Parts: sequence; C-alpha cells; structure tokens
Amino acid sequence: MEILLITVSILLIAIVLLQSAKSEGASNVISGGNDNLFANRKERGGELFITRMTAILGIAFFVICIIM
Repeated sequence: MEILLITVSILLIAIVLLQSAKSEGASNVISGGNDNLFANRKERGGELFITRMTAILGIAFFVICIIM
C-alpha cells in the first residue's frame, strides 16, 4: 500500500508541475491585476486531460491516505 501511495504522490507532483496556464491568475490576485481573473477559459485537449488527471490523482491520494 505504501508503494501505491508513493507512486500516486509522485505522479500527482509531476502532473501539477505540468500545469501552467492557471498559475497566471494567482499572481494577478496577489499583485492586484484583475484583467482576466474571471474570464471563462475553456480547456481543450491536453489542458483538459491534465486537469482531469490531477483531480483523479488527488482523489486517489486522499482515499489511499484514509484507508491507511
């Protein structure tokens, strides 16, 4: 079970580091810029896959931690 948890956590770290577009909004919140803070941006292709994979790995991480 520990090996599964380590594998999921490493994959989760890697997939979060692949996300790039969403971090732009966080810096605008801190600096006060709100040009496109609430703009509706539709994810397509790779971005959609990375977002869904992040959610799946995050849920798997918490479920494994609760089981352990």
